Amino acid sequence: MDNNLENKKSVYDKIIETHKKQPGGIRWRVKAHANVIEKHLNPGEEVLFAFAAQKGLSSLEIFNTYAIAVTNKRIILAQKRVLFGYLFLSITPDMFNDLTVNTGIIWGRVVVDTVKEVITLSNLSKKLVDDIETAITEVMMTEKKKYVHIEKWENDISPF
Repeated sequence: MDNNLENKKSVYDKIIETHKKQPGGIRWRVKAHANVIEKHLNPGEEVLFAFAAQKGLSSLEIFNTYAIAVTNKRIILAQKRVLFGYLFLSITPDMFNDLTVNTGIIWGRVVVDTVKEVITLSNLSKKLVDDIETAITEVMMTEKKKYVHIEKWENDISPF
């Protein structure tokens, strides 16, 4: 597929494509959630991987769907509320600590540990969690190296 055409796909299209490759999981109102992500993409930011999951630890939280996008700069989570407003969360590489993948009998779970909180994405296809782990880890580790260089540079020129 033409690379320019691939980049023009909406977040919703990328979520649908991901879940067609790895079916399973629970998803509600994905298009509305994906539109919130589209609204907050910065210039030069490219969505590399997108999927939908439930944000929360319990497998019973089936109506808590979020759209999640891994971009070339950060991880974005978004949920459009039913009546008004939305929830939006951005995880930049400097805030990223660790990633844990768990699989059970039916579902998989990805736990993203950040400096401020632990985010659990649940009710995922067990096959999809490997793709999610790879996408997040590759971007975060590549981008985190850039932050280390910036911090080192700032410390080198500091008069203190």
